[in-house]
Amino acid sequence: MIRISYLYFVLFALLASGFVLQAQPYKNPNLSAAERTHDLLSRMTLEEKVGQMLCPMGWEMYEQNGDEVSCSDKFKNELQKKHTGMLWATYRADPWTRKTLDNGLNPEMAAKAGNALQRYCIEETRLGIPIFLAEESPHGHMAIGTTVFPTGIALASSWSEDLLTEVGAVMANEIRLQGAHIAYGPVLDLARDPRWSRVEETFGEDPVLSAKLGAAMVKGEGAGDLSNENSVISTLKHFVAYGVPESGQNGNASSVGMHELHQNFLPPFKAAIDAGALSVMTSYNSIDGIPCTANSYLYRDILQNDWNFSGYSVSDLYSIEGIHGSHYVAPTIQDAAVLALEAGVDVDLGGDAYTKLIAAAKESKIKEDLIDSAAYRVLRLKFEMGLFENPYVDPLKAKQEVRNEANITIARKAAQQAIVLLKNTNNLLPLDKNIGKVAVIGPNAHNRYNMLGDYTAPQEDSNVKTILDGISTKIGAKNVEYVKGCSIRDTTWQNIEEAVAAAKNADVIVVAVGGSSARDFKTSYKETGAAVASSTTVSDMECGEGFDRATLGLLGYQMDLLRAVKATGKPLIVVYIEGRPLNMNWADENADALLNAWYPGQEGGNAIADILFGDYNPAGRLPVTVPRNVGQVPIYYNKKNPNAHNYVELSATPLYPFGYGLSYTTFEYKNLKVEKLANDKFKVSFVVKNTGNYDGDEVAQLYLRDEYASMVQPMKQLKHFKRIFLKKQTEKELSFTITEDDLSIVNRNLKRVVETGSFKLMIGSASDNIRLESTLRVD
Repeated sequence: MIRISYLYFVLFALLASGFVLQAQPYKNPNLSAAERTHDLLSRMTLEEKVGQMLCPMGWEMYEQNGDEVSCSDKFKNELQKKHTGMLWATYRADPWTRKTLDNGLNPEMAAKAGNALQRYCIEETRLGIPIFLAEESPHGHMAIGTTVFPTGIALASSWSEDLLTEVGAVMANEIRLQGAHIAYGPVLDLARDPRWSRVEETFGEDPVLSAKLGAAMVKGEGAGDLSNENSVISTLKHFVAYGVPESGQNGNASSVGMHELHQNFLPPFKAAIDAGALSVMTSYNSIDGIPCTANSYLYRDILQNDWNFSGYSVSDLYSIEGIHGSHYVAPTIQDAAVLALEAGVDVDLGGDAYTKLIAAAKESKIKEDLIDSAAYRVLRLKFEMGLFENPYVDPLKAKQEVRNEANITIARKAAQQAIVLLKNTNNLLPLDKNIGKVAVIGPNAHNRYNMLGDYTAPQEDSNVKTILDGISTKIGAKNVEYVKGCSIRDTTWQNIEEAVAAAKNADVIVVAVGGSSARDFKTSYKETGAAVASSTTVSDMECGEGFDRATLGLLGYQMDLLRAVKATGKPLIVVYIEGRPLNMNWADENADALLNAWYPGQEGGNAIADILFGDYNPAGRLPVTVPRNVGQVPIYYNKKNPNAHNYVELSATPLYPFGYGLSYTTFEYKNLKVEKLANDKFKVSFVVKNTGNYDGDEVAQLYLRDEYASMVQPMKQLKHFKRIFLKKQTEKELSFTITEDDLSIVNRNLKRVVETGSFKLMIGSASDNIRLESTLRVD
């Protein structure tokens, strides 16, 4: 008995000293991520490897019991049967998931849920592989208790890389504090059709603006340095050309040529990957007859071979099944799964398509090496993130630091920088805080969810500031009268007469109209989470995934409301809260002041009030073109030659051009200097002076036009921009370096080249407001 006890003691000592680590190298933190991944793969069964390629929905994988959270039986079964390596939207709460403020997870409980899931994976499975938790985060983590920022199109209106980096850092930190690891976003689709329902998620119509802002957000989210405890894996959406569907309908085929793909749609993704993004999501559309989720040219040729992408690709929700059931190019789900994997799609989001790969491999319908490669890409990132050593988080820290005061301050700053002043007749704005009575009117004046956009979790009322809240805080509630007037879409109710009465009693009128992406429990949803428009259920929702528009006019009684309050003769300020560029023709002609706030997030009401009363000088610039009429669509500033001609009944020019936005002050551009450097580089410098009476920001924009090229080129193309702050009557010299990349075009062989010739250099405050010009010559 003594000898046996001694042998047990020696064995225990060897185990404790790390002897077993040599037998299982993947558990040795001193080895490289690549070495550990190869070792782990060598120990895995085919079923376990396929499991790492699965990412089912996560909100049913936990159970709450008072202050504690545990794994659900569904999760245990999922893990035991499928060896699942990843979950999506575990912390998500919205009408689709049926998770509310009452039964959803606050940050502390989310951290506990993540810990419970990890503990089961590590302690109750054969190999102890931690699980990845992927979360939606296009403009804030889509979970209860997190910070809600302006939507993508609003963030893009800031034209500020610094702001996007700051916002990205907050989102990444809040995700990691709760125990998740992957952020779905930024959205880099170019939006050239405002009928499309997801314009709000994008950074607009331009490849350079989208590229720079997308890269800036990725840098804020950790720039691929997964050893940092605050870094996330940024998942870029949606690969590729998803934002230009036929008829403006979400998921429709995209008519995009190969040259256009390389010239405009791919560069934002390339820039974000170069900045450190480690995941790319496929898109629902097809290009030239090939579903993007089954397009090997995109994932094998471009991502892996041309760009040396070291991360992983993931399908959009059920898009692998869509190869079979939507595009009809695969007779069975297994055939669709084979096509997707052969194309280079590593992870199956939401569905069961990739479980069919097990039988496909055993039947030699697909090479197991492809499964090994996909599983490797996922597992290596788990090692790089340190999940095998540090899988757990501190719930108390999550409770204290998610949506703290510092993060809320950044949300207000983001909303301020995003708001675009479109019109200000006779300098009505800013208002004097002693103006007297203000009538605050309209369906978006005091609707909290309409401030937030799609992909937003349920909110406590106190967390979201409306326009009514913001104005009341500025001048006192006794000086404000609020009347809703009408709804966004519902025509069964209105109280326009009451709104007119309030307007007559006021010294100035603020009317908030526009649209809504606010989901509710009456709306029906597809299995993908996209909303379904219904004639029997009339919510405010007229935008957000699945809510495509045939027209761009204000819905419901909103135009009647505007005309009625205008007739009072009182000064009229119109604020658009919207997710797409809606028709603003009437407001442009009749309002005394007009602002576009997009969906400004939880601090939007405060930010709008800051601008209305002069506590912040607006400097937002449009990242998209605002058309005069839906008949102009698609309309975007960098269209290719030739120049547009007028329609029979309408000007071809937009109502508001790309890059446009007003300020309470004025700026002068002068002293342009162009210096030619080596290797076809040019240093461009100029001076911007604040010539007005207010301190404020200016957004300087540099455009180029290739005068003659071997391929048809845009009439002008943004290349550089900079948002700067100037005190009144002060000036600053700015400089940009124009590089070979700025001068290059994609030629007929789809290669980037710099051709000999002249380039027109244009610098100004908008695409149609050029202040300085020169010519560059490339010899």
